[in-house]
Amino acid sequence: MADNSRPVAEPLQKSAQAAQAVRGAVKTGKAIAGAAKGAAAGGVWGAVAGFAWENRKFVGKVIIAATAVLMIPILILCMLPGIIFGGFGNSHSPADPDTPIMNSSAAIDSNLVEISTAVSCVLSEALTDTLTAIENDYAACTADGKEVINPYESSPNFNANLFVGQYCAAKNEDYAAVSVSDMESMLRSGKDKLYSYTKKEEERTVETVTTSVTVDASTGKETTTETVTTTTEKWIIYTVSYNGEAYFADEVFHLTAEQKDLADDYAYNLSLFLGDSMFQGLPAGYTTVSSLGNIRFTDGQTAVVYFNQLDERYAGQPYGTDNIGGYGCGPTAMSIVVSSLANDTVDPIEMARWSYENGYWCSGSGSYHALIPAAAKAWGLNVEGCSASDGQKIADALADGKLVVAIMLKGHFTSSGHFIVLRGVKDGKILVADPASYDRSSMEWDLSIILNEASTHAGAGGPFWIIG
Repeated sequence: MADNSRPVAEPLQKSAQAAQAVRGAVKTGKAIAGAAKGAAAGGVWGAVAGFAWENRKFVGKVIIAATAVLMIPILILCMLPGIIFGGFGNSHSPADPDTPIMNSSAAIDSNLVEISTAVSCVLSEALTDTLTAIENDYAACTADGKEVINPYESSPNFNANLFVGQYCAAKNEDYAAVSVSDMESMLRSGKDKLYSYTKKEEERTVETVTTSVTVDASTGKETTTETVTTTTEKWIIYTVSYNGEAYFADEVFHLTAEQKDLADDYAYNLSLFLGDSMFQGLPAGYTTVSSLGNIRFTDGQTAVVYFNQLDERYAGQPYGTDNIGGYGCGPTAMSIVVSSLANDTVDPIEMARWSYENGYWCSGSGSYHALIPAAAKAWGLNVEGCSASDGQKIADALADGKLVVAIMLKGHFTSSGHFIVLRGVKDGKILVADPASYDRSSMEWDLSIILNEASTHAGAGGPFWIIG
């Protein structure tokens, strides 16, 4: 039972504004992609008849298997033809030759893998170039040693959806030119400034231990003597920084302010459409709650320190240029985990600051999935990624007193993407610590619900991370 059982008001849920025209959908239809997906039972996508007629020369071979006219964002039919659907000039994809592109999850997933691989390759090349520049800088100095702080060592962090949105916004209505290879070429053209580094000098005290052995000539007894010598060395500390998607918006894609807004909406729509949990944010109009005080859940295998991102103590505090209340489920989840397992109380404000400073904040989208394993390791906790097919492994880990962070899709816990903490097992049910809801944290859940609603496109080893 929690020490404080006072119920908490849930955030307000606002319904999506209906688009009145296709152009209106582009500008205002952020949540419409989710509605389009929900209306497309059986994989049949609705088509905007007016758009199809206006762009009939591009539609060509595409099989539009729909009879109802549905107002959906340009995301579906014209924003991403070459990337998501394989182009208006093709009716089928090699990844799924028996199914029309617009009906084929396999084809879309294949294209998405190609996109992510292309972006990852460009970022990896850029990071390698930056590390080489650091080595060259160090070789040219007279320092005694160096330390490289590189938060991206395990893998580059990036919001592929935002890159896609920016690229397509830059293309305007040149739909026929949209392709993965063209996008990769544009990204590569600006990779030299994608990462940067700063450096500072500091003096470090280094102790050198010298061991000597002497032998007594009369007794043959050996005597070991250790001599400690202290010296001062000059070290250079290099810190690698990711300049982010904003750099590409300005310097590579050269987007106008209107195009930037459009790209943000595209990225939002794409996350909702794909259900990839890249966007983690509460609906506009969410409400904060009064200070909850100190709460500990003790009904599971491990006593859990609970934090809520909507708590008035944290909600308005910054997470990058966003705030914890709207976008901070990731750092709040990790503040729960670290405070419960690492003997170090870390509140959401401190964790959000750490996430931002180490490159895991994703502007307007919440957190990169890599935040979870990175924060666990930073506080000395063992972490292991786990898929939704390993339900028994998750249950066993919880029974052993470990905690599990999960990234969820639309369902019982979120309308987009949301990090929660699985905190134990009780009577065959799963106990959770939901950073956005005390009420849901006080309920018991079927494991099947959690497995079925977990992200299907999680990165960094997810959608589950076993910690402890």
